[in-house]
Amino acid sequence: MIPIKSPLANAVLRSFRENGKRPDSVVPMAGEGLRVATYNVHKCVGTDGRFDPDRTFEVIREIGADLIALQEADTRFGERTGLLDLKRIEDETGLVAVPAEASVRAHGWHGNVLLFRDGAVRDIHREKLPGLEPRGALLTDIELRSGIHLRVVAVHLGLFRASRRQQADHIIGLLGNREESPTLIMGDMNEWRLGNGSALRRFEDSFGALPPPKASFPARWPVLALDRIIANRDDLVADLAAHDSLLARVASDHLPLTALLDTAALSGETTETARASG
Repeated sequence: MIPIKSPLANAVLRSFRENGKRPDSVVPMAGEGLRVATYNVHKCVGTDGRFDPDRTFEVIREIGADLIALQEADTRFGERTGLLDLKRIEDETGLVAVPAEASVRAHGWHGNVLLFRDGAVRDIHREKLPGLEPRGALLTDIELRSGIHLRVVAVHLGLFRASRRQQADHIIGLLGNREESPTLIMGDMNEWRLGNGSALRRFEDSFGALPPPKASFPARWPVLALDRIIANRDDLVADLAAHDSLLARVASDHLPLTALLDTAALSGETTETARASG
């Protein structure tokens, strides 16, 4: 009788196969499109235990995204304080932060920051999520300079499995109350399992098949696909990869996850590929 490996064992075996062949430089994604990313910056503390916002900035610059969701970009306790130099990011990359928090010192909403270039914000919704920990979702409608409209939910789900399920249901319900639009849910899901008890299953049931998992944690030796870019249209994500640079392996405990979006799918109004947002 052949033993059945657990999902974690399969993830570890896959990690050993893939990590033994990791290149020293990032393998670029093929094709053209809108480049988006999600990155848990771990409060700018690297795998070497060093607090270094400049190093975090350099990884953001490396990624070269048109739109990027950051997690843990603020201090967590007390009065939240932003840890990055947003002015420098704007000056040197063109990325502008979506206004998120009432506090003048914080960058994001419960640590979630959304940066974008070449467009305008049409709507911002800050939502507190259920669960034992203080968590939030930043829902933003952006009109890109090309005229393309994109809805983005930047999120960092909780550490407890039951809370993650509640939070996923809450986000899906939140989207269901809005007019259908090309939508991305981007962030650290703190979830790698795909079974019936998984928060990811909630998104899959609502949006359809998820893009393939890309191991992003821990950064030095990625095993688990904790970070996700989920779309509500089957053909929206054209390519997906972990940003696996030498710098990214040390700047945070997560690797950034990057994706190319098909701009034709963004601008198209076909109903056959569109999924209900709730």
